[in-house]
Amino acid sequence: MFVLKKILFLPPKNLQTKIQIKMYAIVEIAGQQFKVEKDRRVYVQRLKAEEGAQVTFDRVMLVDNDGDVKVGTPTVSGANVTATVLQHLKGDKVLVFKKKRRKGYQKLNGHRQCLTSIKIDNITL
Repeated sequence: MFVLKKILFLPPKNLQTKIQIKMYAIVEIAGQQFKVEKDRRVYVQRLKAEEGAQVTFDRVMLVDNDGDVKVGTPTVSGANVTATVLQHLKGDKVLVFKKKRRKGYQKLNGHRQCLTSIKIDNITL
């Protein structure tokens, strides 16, 4: 009869990786909802802030702090997200082509959305 022993292998402490605490939030920015994390770069609709300015968003719908989830009704009270405006830019060109067959009607329009690039600095509860 064979007896199998279970051996639990743990790497040495100097090789174990540190577990990072992940914190994210779902926040409403300019009428749209975004999932943001610290040090994440997000492209949002054009904001009325200058480049390099700090902006604060207080319409936070959900906050997850390493498994501790807080859901707002509709917002989490006391929670806010601070970010830095990096630059204002335009998005990729979108071509809108209209045509009616056999009538000789063709119309081509182009559109570029105005965007703002922001970097998330902090999520506070």
